[in-house]
Amino acid sequence: MRTAEVKRETKETKISLFLNIDGKGNLKGTTGIAFLDHMLTLFCTHGFFDLNLEVKGDLEVDAHHTTEDLGLCLGIALKKALGDKKGINRFGQAAIPMDEALAQVFIDLSGRPFFFYKGKSLSGQVGQFDLELVKEFFRAMSNEAKMNLHIHLLYGENKHHCIEAIFKAFARALKEAVSLFHPDIIPSSKGVL
Repeated sequence: MRTAEVKRETKETKISLFLNIDGKGNLKGTTGIAFLDHMLTLFCTHGFFDLNLEVKGDLEVDAHHTTEDLGLCLGIALKKALGDKKGINRFGQAAIPMDEALAQVFIDLSGRPFFFYKGKSLSGQVGQFDLELVKEFFRAMSNEAKMNLHIHLLYGENKHHCIEAIFKAFARALKEAVSLFHPDIIPSSKGVL
């Protein structure tokens, strides 16, 4: 089974999570941030990932530390769950509409972290959630998972729809990248990822 457990504790956050990349699409637990929980539900549902969470963060300050540290932990878990990456597809991409919004995500599980965002500025809030934290979440995850991650928000007016399109596209692209393609081969001319 391709699973991983991660625990991380700092003066700002305490996070424990379990990730199954071959799951059924279930999220258990909460971050304490309703909008982020909603996006994680979409991530699990559309990527068929199972994620169990216990998160305590300094939400009295704001959602920054919790969101970024959760991205770090998810990246670590993904890297651990994939092991030597033998047999994976490695690359994934998806374009997902959400009403008037359209997002594209491209992933390469290359072993080299790189994050790139292009498109409409992510600013303002949905509920109490600062939208600039979306990039912090994905940057942290990309760094720890050692993945190339490119996110393009082509257009959209409704902020909720824009972020929802991004999370759904990320889930589908990641599912494609982690899918098993050839069980005996590491998909790299170097022989290692």
